[in-house]
Amino acid sequence: MAEARRVRAAELFGQGRTSAEIARLLDVSAESVRRWRRVWEEGDTDTLRRHPASGRPPKLDDGQVE
Repeated sequence: MAEARRVRAAELFGQGRTSAEIARLLDVSAESVRRWRRVWEEGDTDTLRRHPASGRPPKLDDGQVE
């Protein structure tokens, strides 16, 4: 859901929509839209997609956690 909003926001950035307008359309805060716009301007739509967590892999598997 959150990723879909960010990708939709990127489409709207490309259309030249304002941050305030996008915030209203997507029902999110204007600050979130401004943050997404900065990321989008530095990269592209793919930068707004979810990325796998980085860091050390877990030591316990799912069975051990339970």
